[in-house]
Amino acid sequence: MLIDQYGRIISYLRLSLTDKCDLRCSYCIPEGFTEFEKPEHWLSFDEIEQVVRVFASLGTSRFRLTGGEPLLRKNIVDLTARLSQIDGVNDLSLSTNATQLSRYAHDLRKAGLNRLNVSLDAIDPQTIKRITHSNVATKVFDGLQAAKDAGFKRIKINMVVMKGINEDQIDPMVQFCHDNHFILRLIELMPMGLSAQSQEGLNIQPIIERLSKELGLVPSNKVFGGGPARYWEKPGSGFSIGYITPMSQHFCETCNRVRMGVDGTLYMCLGNDHEYPLKPLLRSGISDDELRQHLRQAINIKPFKHEFVEKPKKMIRIMSMTGG
Repeated sequence: MLIDQYGRIISYLRLSLTDKCDLRCSYCIPEGFTEFEKPEHWLSFDEIEQVVRVFASLGTSRFRLTGGEPLLRKNIVDLTARLSQIDGVNDLSLSTNATQLSRYAHDLRKAGLNRLNVSLDAIDPQTIKRITHSNVATKVFDGLQAAKDAGFKRIKINMVVMKGINEDQIDPMVQFCHDNHFILRLIELMPMGLSAQSQEGLNIQPIIERLSKELGLVPSNKVFGGGPARYWEKPGSGFSIGYITPMSQHFCETCNRVRMGVDGTLYMCLGNDHEYPLKPLLRSGISDDELRQHLRQAINIKPFKHEFVEKPKKMIRIMSMTGG
């Protein structure tokens, strides 16, 4: 197993397939940003497969394909099929904005993708346009329907809640997810990069209390993936809401994940600068055994907690660079 110096087992790796995205969400990629990684610096599918194979051999069993927008990476279905066949990969999932999902949902399901997370911060098309700077509501909803048709179950909707931007969309989103049997996750905004730092997030603890009373929700012991969300459910309905609260109630003591950027850099923590470059090693022809030793060294520098609260202006690195 991969165990860090604080005794946390690293069972979850998030893999960025590209740092590019076809949207420009107001809290993510800055307007006019062009400093994307050049494709020749992206890890190849062979290199990604080796990383996943070695992580899996060390007990990491959950892997998520992220971006940017991962569905912009050519031949993603082929990569999905390759990764799903690796011994020890027990859960292969993907995070997407769903603009391309209607094209890929069925093929991804056949290739072995287990689960989907869809980033959707509003139901109202005009609010979606305001946040994403694109008129994409129809594409997103078509993508979600295609995912349902393809047989994906427990599709998660990730909604980042921002003050004065989409607060009024929480209740419509709850209804939408209830009606479509989606799992809603409300997420506190993290100050990742200048764009996010210019937005005002919300403490969602009062929202948890309000929705619990209004909907009759109770804490749930169900596990929906390997992430940090705390889930509440409406008994007898099959409806669940997850809350991700990195600002108001951090979960660092149980953090089980690391991220890998498209260039092969391992990021140990969203809210710190601890990183470990794998690309030079991979391109030198490193063996699996040697890579295994480097992964142990990398995990050993994982910090105990983020510094979003103490140093909210610290992280200039944007989320798409980090890997979702």
